[in-house]
Amino acid sequence: MCGICGIIGQGDGDRLQPMLRCLIHRGPDEEGIHREQGVALGARRLRVIDLEGGHQPVRNETGTVWAVMNGEIYNYRELREDLLRKGHRLSSRCDTEVLVHLYEDEGLEGFHRLRGMFAIALWDREREAGWLVRDRLGIKPLYYAVRPSEAGLGSRVVFSSELPSLLEALPDWRLRADAVVEYLTHLYVPGPDTIVEGVCQLRPGEAVKISHGRLEFLRYYRPAEEVSVGRMWDAEEAKQEFLRTLRETVKCHLVSDVPVGLFLSGGLDSASLLAMMQAEGSGPVKTFSIGYDHPSDQSFNELSSARFLADYFGTAHTETVLRPDAVSLLPRVVEGMGEPFADSSAIPTYLVSEAARRSVTVALSGIGGDELFGGYPRYLGLRTAAHYQRLPAGIRSRIARWSARSIPERGTSRDQFARLKRFLRDGHRPLQEQYRRWTTFVPAEWEENLWSPNLEAVMAVSRSQGRTDALFDQWPSSDPTDRAMGVDLQTYLPDDLLRMGDRMSMAHSLELRVPFCDHHLLACALRIPSAVRFTGWQLKGFMRQALRGIVPEQILRAPKQGFMVPMARWLREDLHNMVRDVLSDETIRQRDYVKPAYVRWLLHEHQSGRRNFSDQLYALVVLELWHRGLRARSSERLVEAVVS
Repeated sequence: MCGICGIIGQGDGDRLQPMLRCLIHRGPDEEGIHREQGVALGARRLRVIDLEGGHQPVRNETGTVWAVMNGEIYNYRELREDLLRKGHRLSSRCDTEVLVHLYEDEGLEGFHRLRGMFAIALWDREREAGWLVRDRLGIKPLYYAVRPSEAGLGSRVVFSSELPSLLEALPDWRLRADAVVEYLTHLYVPGPDTIVEGVCQLRPGEAVKISHGRLEFLRYYRPAEEVSVGRMWDAEEAKQEFLRTLRETVKCHLVSDVPVGLFLSGGLDSASLLAMMQAEGSGPVKTFSIGYDHPSDQSFNELSSARFLADYFGTAHTETVLRPDAVSLLPRVVEGMGEPFADSSAIPTYLVSEAARRSVTVALSGIGGDELFGGYPRYLGLRTAAHYQRLPAGIRSRIARWSARSIPERGTSRDQFARLKRFLRDGHRPLQEQYRRWTTFVPAEWEENLWSPNLEAVMAVSRSQGRTDALFDQWPSSDPTDRAMGVDLQTYLPDDLLRMGDRMSMAHSLELRVPFCDHHLLACALRIPSAVRFTGWQLKGFMRQALRGIVPEQILRAPKQGFMVPMARWLREDLHNMVRDVLSDETIRQRDYVKPAYVRWLLHEHQSGRRNFSDQLYALVVLELWHRGLRARSSERLVEAVVS
């Protein structure tokens, strides 16, 4: 695991050092640099594979091909043996070195053979070409910007694992106003865009060739390609293939020269990983859980389920009870993300990563299980909506009017009545629009009157809305639930969950591995019809049945419980004074993103307990804390960010 950065094209390689300094947390063990005409490559390394010999950047035998990588190649041993048989000379036993030799033999096609999580930068001196490549599902990040060459000859590409590092090489940059709209709508900025004008993320499964100032983008992998491979399995075939593939995938993800642990939430995904880890391991698995001790927060607490699993499988278990000073914690979480990001699950992820790093260098996580096997209530909601739309329009209209009058809202984060009312109200809308509305965070009362005049001009076109609708329409299935999961695989998974998992773990120099995001397991899941995945109209119904006898029945029967924090209570109590300061009328007017009346309404409704607007308020708090962090860093570097 590493942080990588560099410049491809004629430019000032001296900017590499400040970029690397911003990545020390990703690779505290050593630093490596390669410079030659037309390229500067840098890496900060966290030693996981070949502790003594796996230095970066790596080169081929003649020094004509160089590469740096952030991530892990789980099948590197097989690839290495194959390369040795072909006559290549490898000087280490690390996974990164196979890249340059694989590229020598097969070019870009060689990257199709990689199994793992990776962001790669490669330089080919003979062809005067550079490559940037990101893994299939976007587990590892890679940011880039195209800038005019300082020598006036074409363009150069600056890249890095994290946005703050990249900005060290961009002396003048501007925030994107429409990205602020997207952020407050989704709680993150959807890729491939970022909050900064002209800075993008390489998309999952994408490579870009940079040669003589020109860029050529190639998509080498799309999840939808897996749907049409072979026939669909029946339930029994699916069970056998799922169990076989899951165990083999977990075995691959245990490849390491340092200790490996597991984030144990007490849910089905982490329980299944634990069962497979125990089956493959020779000793007790090190597991890590986090929970809460406040009496009002027990509905968020998974410690008892995690403790039950730890006892059942005999793990070496570590529990962290969350008693945070939330006022001092939030700025650390915001700084660790490096960009505006308001999924509050980042907070427990940050803290459990901190606890795990005291014992291990690598940890496995169940991220991705919900998207592959149907773990979100909204999936069943969409299936229900498809049936509901078959009712005559007049009947649906009368039901919606009745629900508006008769169904109460309780103002809690798990308000099923509010969800039902919203479902009935939106029942006439196209399914993709319903799904998009269910996954956004603008209150219905303010949809037309939320934004400041500064942002209203950019509201006419939403880049992410068009992408989401296109992904929904293009997914190769007539089942709307399949389509929704296909959308999430390409949006919510890489842009929210994987981004959060990467940043919060790497903030503590911990490598996080996500077996459910392995493309072999993805291919297996996509051969299981949605009717099977939702056996009995139950979330993860298939997975629960397949794991019977492997995972304890108590876990199989338990309802889904998200990895959340009691943010609603924190905002009313622990964070109350901080929020009033951070979201004052003066601050809101100064930023000029939303109308002060909107923020006052959110605060009043939330504080009264009538409604739960913790997501919306937390997003505004994070955005302001990020701005203040920018100002602090800018004063040190004498750089000022300007809102476009």
